Amino acid sequence: MKGPATLVAVLLALLLWASAYTLPETQQAILTQFGKPVGSAVTQAGLHFKLPLIQDVHRFDKRWLEFDGDPNQIPTKDKKYIWVETYARWRIADPLRFYQAVGDERGGQSRLDDIVDGQTRNAVASFDLLELVRSSNRAFQVTEDLAGIGSAEAMAAIGNGREEISKIILKKSAEITPQFGIELEDVRFTRINYVNTVQQKVFERMISERKRIAEKSRSEGQGKAAEIRGQKERDILAVSSVGYRTAQELKGAADGKSTAIYARAYGKDPEFYQFWKAMEALNTSLDAKTLLILSTDSDLLKYLKSAGQ
Repeated sequence: MKGPATLVAVLLALLLWASAYTLPETQQAILTQFGKPVGSAVTQAGLHFKLPLIQDVHRFDKRWLEFDGDPNQIPTKDKKYIWVETYARWRIADPLRFYQAVGDERGGQSRLDDIVDGQTRNAVASFDLLELVRSSNRAFQVTEDLAGIGSAEAMAAIGNGREEISKIILKKSAEITPQFGIELEDVRFTRINYVNTVQQKVFERMISERKRIAEKSRSEGQGKAAEIRGQKERDILAVSSVGYRTAQELKGAADGKSTAIYARAYGKDPEFYQFWKAMEALNTSLDAKTLLILSTDSDLLKYLKSAGQ
């Protein structure tokens, strides 16, 4: 008797285990019987029961989920081609309808991609690029670095702006998503950028403007350097002129004193003075290898002859 009773107890335990399931606070579920939904969605956390073997539990997240769209090339109203990336926040508001419409989260992401991408294309094509990159009409400060780089266009007033366009995309998309059991909470632009061909032209324009500004600064610097060099030359010339004049004055005074001394010496003993000058001349002009030829009436010969006597 114990054998059959044990078997029955084990079977009952297995059936009880197969019929019970639990839901955490972050999940909700629907039951399907032979692939078709039965009953309403189960949203309360805790222990729940189902028919074993013939019913299955499909769990869905109750939290807000992320949607990151793929970059898309879209033309603006003013015919400028740009890359646009968006992101959104959504949740499964009606699990039963969500299961019937898209099946699972992957299907929901795919359907959101179609909806948000379509509304983003419509919105971007309805506004100029300036409306997509600016959010307000705050005063735009044009610095020297930005002068000439589309500053006039950037200062133009906008009617809506990026934030308002995001709200338009959210409103239009949120009108569609409930039929798929999805509640859409927020849609924003992740990135807006030119396509490669336009981006290259923008870069070339920026480089050209930077070169113009650099050339202007270089020219101003060269002018300032020339002015400084000119002032330096004038200062050097002024200092040199004063120094030369002072040197000439000192030299003249020294020559005058020297001449006076020579004159006094010559006056005291003219013959000795002549002798001294002759000796100075010999000392500065002769060396051991010099051959000197003098005439018989030369003063130098006279002094040499008298010295030999």
